[in-house]
Amino acid sequence: MKCPYCGHQEDRVLDSRPLEAASIIRRRRECQACHKRFTTYERLEEVPLMVIKSNDRREPFNREKLREGILRACEKRPIGPDVIERIIAEIEYELQDYVMQVPSRVIGEKALKKLKDLDPVAYIRFASVFKRFVDVEDFEKEVKAIINKPTL
Repeated sequence: MKCPYCGHQEDRVLDSRPLEAASIIRRRRECQACHKRFTTYERLEEVPLMVIKSNDRREPFNREKLREGILRACEKRPIGPDVIERIIAEIEYELQDYVMQVPSRVIGEKALKKLKDLDPVAYIRFASVFKRFVDVEDFEKEVKAIINKPTL
């Protein structure tokens, strides 16, 4: 690390502390030449997760886009904002298994699974957009699948 005072290249780390849930590390350093102290911050460089759309277009993962879709599906349902945030956080956590890119289909399927376990109406709403329902028969088929689902 180059000293900000004299430009010398060698220093000694006096103290290291994680900040913000360990995503940033604060280091106190001392220059070996001028003995002045300075602080550096190290942040993990995050490579953005790219979403591969159905038409092979790629775009960065957007948490807000996922949030809006789930919020729309849960509109006027007895589901609190904390539950929705938990679902989004769980999906984001599960996406850490993917390196650099993930098909949009996978994100939608994860959201569907969470909503199916949470609220059947929210599930049907999300499924109608995700699975591109064309007519009433598509809705009917999906509703029957939920109704006929074997209970454990």
